[in-house]
Amino acid sequence: FAMAFGTRRINPKEHQDGLILAIAVESIVKLVAFLGVGAFVVWRLNDGLFALTEVAGSDPRIASVIQTPPDPAVWVVTTLLSAFAIVLLPRQFHVAVVENHDQRDIRTAAWLFPAYLVLINLFVVPLAIAGLKLFPDGTINRDLTVLALPLRAGAHGVALLTMVGGLSAATGMVVVESVALAITISNDLVMPLLLRGGAPAAEGDIGAMVLWVRRIAILGVLALGFAYERMAGEAGLVSIGLLSFAAVAQIAPAFLGGLFWRRGTARGAIAGMAVGALIWLYLLLLPSLRPDAALSSLLAHGPMAIAWLKPAALVAFAPNALVGGAVLSLAANVAAFVAFSLTRQPNALERAQASAFAGAGVGKPQAFRLWRSSTTAGELEAAVARYLGAGRARRAFATFTRERGLVDDPALEASAQLVRHAEFLLSPAIGASTSRQVLSLILRPRTVSGESALKLIDEASAAIQSSRDQLQHALDHAKQGVTVFDANLALTAWNREFADLFGLPPAVLRQGVGLDEIVRFNAGRGVYGPGDSEDFVAERVARLLYDDQPNRLRLSTNRVIEVRSARLPDGGIVTTYTDVTQSVQAEESLAASKEMLERRVDERTAELQRLNAELERAKNEADAANLSKTRFLAAASHDILQPLNAARLYASSLTEGVNQIDPEERKNLARNVDVSLEAVEEIIGALLDISRLDAGATRPEISDVPVADLMRMLEIEFAAFARAKGLDLRFMPSTLAIRTDRRLIRRLMQNLISNALKYTLSGRVLVGCRRLPGAVRIEVWDTGLGIPPEHERAVFAEFKRLDQGARVARGLGLGLSIVERLGRVLEHAVGLRSRPGKGSVFFVTAPLAHAALKVRAEPGAPEPAAAGEPLEGLKVLAIDNEPRVLEGLSVLLKRWGCVVATAHGLEEAMAALDAFGAPDVIIADYHLDSGDGVAAIRASRMRYGRNIAAILATADRSPEVRDEAEREDIVVMNKPLKPAPLRAQLTRYAALREAAE
Repeated sequence: FAMAFGTRRINPKEHQDGLILAIAVESIVKLVAFLGVGAFVVWRLNDGLFALTEVAGSDPRIASVIQTPPDPAVWVVTTLLSAFAIVLLPRQFHVAVVENHDQRDIRTAAWLFPAYLVLINLFVVPLAIAGLKLFPDGTINRDLTVLALPLRAGAHGVALLTMVGGLSAATGMVVVESVALAITISNDLVMPLLLRGGAPAAEGDIGAMVLWVRRIAILGVLALGFAYERMAGEAGLVSIGLLSFAAVAQIAPAFLGGLFWRRGTARGAIAGMAVGALIWLYLLLLPSLRPDAALSSLLAHGPMAIAWLKPAALVAFAPNALVGGAVLSLAANVAAFVAFSLTRQPNALERAQASAFAGAGVGKPQAFRLWRSSTTAGELEAAVARYLGAGRARRAFATFTRERGLVDDPALEASAQLVRHAEFLLSPAIGASTSRQVLSLILRPRTVSGESALKLIDEASAAIQSSRDQLQHALDHAKQGVTVFDANLALTAWNREFADLFGLPPAVLRQGVGLDEIVRFNAGRGVYGPGDSEDFVAERVARLLYDDQPNRLRLSTNRVIEVRSARLPDGGIVTTYTDVTQSVQAEESLAASKEMLERRVDERTAELQRLNAELERAKNEADAANLSKTRFLAAASHDILQPLNAARLYASSLTEGVNQIDPEERKNLARNVDVSLEAVEEIIGALLDISRLDAGATRPEISDVPVADLMRMLEIEFAAFARAKGLDLRFMPSTLAIRTDRRLIRRLMQNLISNALKYTLSGRVLVGCRRLPGAVRIEVWDTGLGIPPEHERAVFAEFKRLDQGARVARGLGLGLSIVERLGRVLEHAVGLRSRPGKGSVFFVTAPLAHAALKVRAEPGAPEPAAAGEPLEGLKVLAIDNEPRVLEGLSVLLKRWGCVVATAHGLEEAMAALDAFGAPDVIIADYHLDSGDGVAAIRASRMRYGRNIAAILATADRSPEVRDEAEREDIVVMNKPLKPAPLRAQLTRYAALREAAE
């Protein structure tokens, strides 16, 4: 198989696709077989991984094997040898380098090869445990454990699969190894010897002879392997494999030194490998053979009976013979490589190779000098044709002369470049050393000696490579992209910047690719934008050929490339590509800035004109607002002073005539004072509401509110007032619910109903709602005076009252203003319809709540204290920093029968409690001289360890104060306190106290 597939032809690339495909299939078969037998042993032959783990832990023999740690030296040396083998084994090198079609395959192998190794080793430990469990030591050959396990279980199918997998593994390795070694033996050993021994170099067909040499080499390699198998002792496969790894590792010093050490030479590499191989042979190979009499004496007593020179003595320092032999052979190899490399300076070829592999820093190779040779180009081509075939040689030489603009005449003398090209063609087919030997034989009769010819070729190779490397290095460091095309528009040179500018992959940029192919590839990717790719190809090629002026190309990535072309003397073109994106962006930014500046000047002018107009309008509005504010303050002052003046007059009359006025008149005067102060309180409360609404201090708390709840609360509130006026007040039942703030919507409806009752002299007031799409409109109908159409908007202004309304009922003109502001805060539309003399309809529209809500049972008005249930004996602690307010509150509470203690702050309250004891109710102002009312209530509760009933009496109507009080379970009553609600709340607390007692 190896001879049939591996030696079919001489190919410069040596690609054997059929061979590699067969090896790949064998690798898959091997993996499937190993995974199959592993799964069988783990889950069929045993009860799974956990069962095997328990077996390993319970069996001392197995546990000792698993728990014994590996020797560090053995582990390090084995790992190092394996790493060298991955790179240096002939089969590894052949597959990774010779048979590699594309460098991108290396990226795939970088993850696929480790993944394959992981999979192939998944069941190694479970199989070893199962083998140790079923087969005690000495019962079977451990190399056959994988095959013995299914046979022991009677699973002949699995055993057959295992056998096929093992055969695949063995044959794949043998085939690739034999082919790789045959090519190496042919190119670097047999052919150079044949040529030096006088084999004709310019006559006959050498290609067939090369193939036969390789076939014989394959047979020889297999024969040597068979001979070793017959001569080897009882070593296992693992030992034989590591022995081979140690042999291949002798290449590593020269391999790594050539890559990273600039002073390494061929003499040092040969000396190092020779010394290392001899030590490996003596210390490792000979002890592995089946001993005869002579070998046994050598191994037992050493050469010339020198005991310390016997292999066992030399490796006694190591844990085992493999480690000792590998360390000594590699150490001697490295020492010989370094020592012999330092005996002379590297020659021209070695310096060129060092420059290519070990980086910059080596001396410049000697300049290559052209020479006169009588060898013709035809003779050189004929020599190459004997190895590659006449057709391939003709095409290669014709392409070479055409690309360089040379005359393709077989009778002309062969130039140094042509000789180098011939070596380049022969090296992949027959090896570098053989190709140089062939060329030296061709040149020898007519020019110089063979040694001089080899030196000349080496110098030519080094000079050409060095010149090309220097040119490529210079091009790659240029900031511009550069391309050179020959007369046939085939690419001959380029630099890295060109590839980066256009994002071209290495597969596209290669020697000889046409200019049209590169342009077509770019057009197909949309680099030049949308359009027909062939049109772009024709246009771009024409521009590069005939347009001597620079032109700019905008790519689809918005990069702008400036392209300049110049014709070469041989008809080719050299083109430079400069990235001018930043310059173009600067130009475009400058133009855009100029245009934007002009536009902004125009916009600024228009903006100034608009601002002037708005300023004029704002000034007019400010003047109007100032005038309105003046009128508002005047009206508010007038409306506040009127009842205050009346209260003052009534109070003066009461004070001056306290002894002359009869009790009934004193009672009337006191009632008038109360009414006047109530009017002042109403005005101040309305002004506070307007102030809060205008300042945005009132934030709605939106929830679903049943209309029936709202109606019932309003009916309880206004029913008595309507009866007193002789009006029919009706509330229409409804099951709808709205999305609104419960407190604010109630306040809004209170103002609407109060207005309707106030300005309706007779008839009725109807409150109901209509369902609209997604909303509910609550309407208040009355049969009052009505509002003329021209005044419908005016009635919502502050202190605005119509003449006919002012004659019917007293008022402030703030109710509808508050309604309009509440509607704005709630985002509810407020409106009216009216017919003068017939009545009016005021309405508010709120969003519909879709959820069905349970109607809440609102508590009715507090029942007045029964005659038998007075507030007598209710202990009240009153806290306020205003002495007069505190005195008035104390007098009022005592008249109701309460026992009162007073304090001006937190400290006084704590002192008062010492004498007063635990109060039943605490009434506290929020703002105190020391602390606040909430803190005083909290301290009192903590002192007695119970939740004492508390009322926060404050003029601070902010939501923060209300929220703080609610968190402490404190009732909030806004100042000025009204006696009736205060007494009702105290009565409720008294009832709760008695119920608790």
